[in-house]
Amino acid sequence: MISLIGMGSGCPESLTVQGLAALQSAGLILGAKRLLEHLPAGCTDNCKSVYKPEEILACLAAQPDTDTAILYSGDTGFYSGAAKLLPLLRVMGYSVRVLPGLSSVQLLAAAVGRPWQDWKLVSAHGRVCDPVAEVLSHPQVFFLTGGGDSPATLCSKLTAAGLGAAHALVGENLGTPAEAIRFGLARELAEQAFAPLSVLLIEREALPSRRTPGLPDDAFIRGAVPMTKQEVRAAALAKLAVTPTDTLWDVGAGTGSVSVELALAAPAGQVYAVECDPEACALIQKNREKFAAYNLTLIEGKAPEALDTLPAPDAVFIGGTKGNMDAVIDAVLHKNPAARLCIAAIALETLSAAVAALTAHGLAAEVTQISVSRTKAAGSLHLLMANNPVFLITGART
Repeated sequence: MISLIGMGSGCPESLTVQGLAALQSAGLILGAKRLLEHLPAGCTDNCKSVYKPEEILACLAAQPDTDTAILYSGDTGFYSGAAKLLPLLRVMGYSVRVLPGLSSVQLLAAAVGRPWQDWKLVSAHGRVCDPVAEVLSHPQVFFLTGGGDSPATLCSKLTAAGLGAAHALVGENLGTPAEAIRFGLARELAEQAFAPLSVLLIEREALPSRRTPGLPDDAFIRGAVPMTKQEVRAAALAKLAVTPTDTLWDVGAGTGSVSVELALAAPAGQVYAVECDPEACALIQKNREKFAAYNLTLIEGKAPEALDTLPAPDAVFIGGTKGNMDAVIDAVLHKNPAARLCIAAIALETLSAAVAALTAHGLAAEVTQISVSRTKAAGSLHLLMANNPVFLITGART
């Protein structure tokens, strides 16, 4: 019999009764050195410090008729190595049972006297993790930490994005005599050092309610910088087919109205607003803060040069190029030949340049004209006042 046992905090006291019995009856015990150093009384001396699946399988092959306990910290079902080993053992015909343990989630919740059923559970231990996206998508996020991401580095990333005022709680060495709990704001904990065995809970204030694209024009902070109007913004996001995890560019971002809409539509993605005008850049930052669009990054500079260091986009909105239409489209398609493009144009010359640039890059241009009229009171009457027609140009591979 092979028993995969969750050892909780790694102390014998956190073992379940069932796990303790299986451990004491095993003729071979495998696991990380830290766990083997804290075995309860009554266990075999036949122990080996191994944790990689191939090492474990080699040990089992060397002692084929021995009941074996394989130890894991925390719970076997929560980001545990048991998930990778279990199917290998079953394919090889071993008789296997899984005995769960106390997870670090449970240990932290118990330590601070809180329920954990509403927390979002995320691992930043040896995994790619975007803490900003996670915190934007849920008000309470629990992070397993380790490797390159400590509670301090995660809090630093949140602080850099504008979430430094989020409440942070760190649990160190949970379930052991060295257990410690630290509270503070994310920006405060970003400056501290923590034990290697630590977990992090982030709780942020409520964000402005999110809604379908097409925020009212007067919702944005505005200046003398041109702004893409509500109806055009909604249509542009539809043309771009934005998904929640997209990497998005807004080239010639102006006030940042489209950038904000993109950020709200892709809470688990990243938006880069590219703008060279200082007044416009200031407005983008203000609107970013107003709408808590913390996954929006301002890139101050002129395209296409400002695009060089950006990650490959899934979709790009082009609101202005300062006459560099062909070079901007070339930069986009160089990063991602399959990027979805939507170009806004008011002048016929810009329309012509957009169609020519898309065609030159092997794309079939589709042009949509949007004409919007809004009512204006004139005494007891209401007159329709027309806005300038706007062309949205998209390109598809032929």
